[in-house]
Amino acid sequence: MKTILHLISSPRQEASVSIKLGRAIVERLQQQFPGSRVNEVNLLDENIPHLGAPHLQSFFTPETELNSQDREAIAYSDRAISQLKNADIVVLGAPMYNFTIHSSLKAWIDHIARAGKTFRYTDHGPEGLVGDKKVYLAVASGGVYSGGPYEPYDFVVPYLKNILGFLGMTDVTVYRAEGLNIPVLQDHALDEAIANINLE
Repeated sequence: MKTILHLISSPRQEASVSIKLGRAIVERLQQQFPGSRVNEVNLLDENIPHLGAPHLQSFFTPETELNSQDREAIAYSDRAISQLKNADIVVLGAPMYNFTIHSSLKAWIDHIARAGKTFRYTDHGPEGLVGDKKVYLAVASGGVYSGGPYEPYDFVVPYLKNILGFLGMTDVTVYRAEGLNIPVLQDHALDEAIANINLE
């Protein structure tokens, strides 16, 4: 039995291709690991605050010295890190907006990337502290960015792979539904992405 964390970062709700693709991945995982627990978290519903001075102050204050205001500022970060660390598998929905990720996902990353909690600096360089997890990215885009002339415009997959790897999550598989705004591709993009899901 596994604990699966499915993170949603699309504002399109039931019309969202990244959500549909992410749920298809989760469904396959449940077939592979019967009885698994799924924790689906819609990051837009979380109303994640952008980092401000109170958050940064609390991040770098020793836990024994946190006051009530610090603890309030750090509450979301602590909860998000706990959800992440308690998961065996992460399915991360990442629609492309203006060549990069939605601001809700960036805000989540800002709250879970914390020195001493999810990474640390050592004499040999930074070390990720969130390992032993499988991550699946469910990426949706209007154009085609996995190859061809617009590949350099993709700041979704390279960024996510790098930041997740920095935190210790290096086992990342990417599934893409792309060409969603291209007439010859859009009708079959999601079906093809789902058909390509192979968890072996």
